[in-house]
Amino acid sequence: MLNSIIPQDQDGQNLFNAISSFFYSFGVGNLLRKCNAQKEKGVPVLDIFKYKLCNVFSDRSMYMQQKTGSFRESFSKNTFYRFLNSKKTNWLRFTTILSKKVADQVEPLTDDKRVNAFVVDDSLFERTSCKKTELGSRVFDHTSMKYRKGYRLMTLGWTDGNTFLPVNSCLLASSKESNLIGPVEQFDGRSLAAKRRKLARMKGTDVMIELLRSALSAGHAADYVLFDTWFSSPAQLLAVKSLGLDSIAMIKKSSHIHYEYEGKQLSVDKIYGICKKRRGQSKYLLSVDVMVCKGEEKIPAKIVCVRNKANKKDWIAFICTNPDLSDEEIIRIYGKRWQIEVFFKTCKSYLNLVSECHSLSYDALTAHVAIVFTRYMMLAMEQRRNEDDRTLGEIFFYFTDELKDITFGESFRIIITAMIDSVCAIFQPTEEQLQMFIEMFVGRLPKHIWNSLTKTVLVA
Repeated sequence: MLNSIIPQDQDGQNLFNAISSFFYSFGVGNLLRKCNAQKEKGVPVLDIFKYKLCNVFSDRSMYMQQKTGSFRESFSKNTFYRFLNSKKTNWLRFTTILSKKVADQVEPLTDDKRVNAFVVDDSLFERTSCKKTELGSRVFDHTSMKYRKGYRLMTLGWTDGNTFLPVNSCLLASSKESNLIGPVEQFDGRSLAAKRRKLARMKGTDVMIELLRSALSAGHAADYVLFDTWFSSPAQLLAVKSLGLDSIAMIKKSSHIHYEYEGKQLSVDKIYGICKKRRGQSKYLLSVDVMVCKGEEKIPAKIVCVRNKANKKDWIAFICTNPDLSDEEIIRIYGKRWQIEVFFKTCKSYLNLVSECHSLSYDALTAHVAIVFTRYMMLAMEQRRNEDDRTLGEIFFYFTDELKDITFGESFRIIITAMIDSVCAIFQPTEEQLQMFIEMFVGRLPKHIWNSLTKTVLVA
């Protein structure tokens, strides 16, 4: 079945072997059954799952495969869509227990002294049209600082500093009725479908705690939880601590958020103004013990301030709920949070996180995200195992990016642009001379090359 999707050459054979090994090693079929993925009219669920997982290696959708006669699977498109639209499959549990199995194989490869961490962040899951997409919303994009259509993909990951594994996630819709664009379906409150949609409309900070609880209940373990300013608040730090975990987070320099210092409730700005670096102190701008408080709850913490590399006149602040941890370790461990940014970039650019699934069903979108996470775990595991420079991940990028994204015409235009820039730099021609040069060059091009180019791009 996989051979109908994966390219038929040596690299394709390597991919086939790696995928088959991954499914066997981690018992993916058994995990699907545990998460209530049911058979559809006698078709093994694992076959449908494998097809969806591996379809990223094909440049064609199921529709185009059927139109061109390259679709050779044992199931119909209706069976495929019923699988994705299932309201009974617990995809959150699936990725959670699968990532635990993968982490169990990764940990022995890591030094015992290395710190493991959970990483939490969200990323825009954009949808160009949300009027018919269930729970489609206007959501705030932290990158562009604008409201966009779609969801926020809240993701919890696990890392040992080398390998990053997505543990679980939730596609967050807006909790405000005014920002909802798509329809809202109603289900029995006891059903998985209802619970899934209830989670989608909770506050992001509350969802973060639920994802952590799910990870811990599946046996995941970590020393710290890493997150940025969007999730850092005294309430959130206390909530994470109540789960038995310490936090390392970047904190907001807000006048409305206070920490207890020398018996007073002060903002980070004021604490910095009182205690900022003096001669002979640590290389960091500030390192001070504080108390994190909310109501009667109170826990010790340490705030470390460092120079903002992007703006030498500015500074940024971190907080750690383990005050015994050294300043250097706080900064070093927080650096592992960057791996989730790489993860989002990889999933969007190479694993078709946003572009592949156009379903209007919230259940289908949830299933799609879980399958993309599985793709990433498979590649991450193979890369960790493989000692060769040319890892499976690189082979994967070769298939999905180089051959698909850069066309002959685009490559040729890049070369031409570089040549024109060189001519201008060396000979400094006038506008008329440059135009004459371009016209003469274009006139000598074979017709099939000229057809793939546009004159406007060449002139530019």
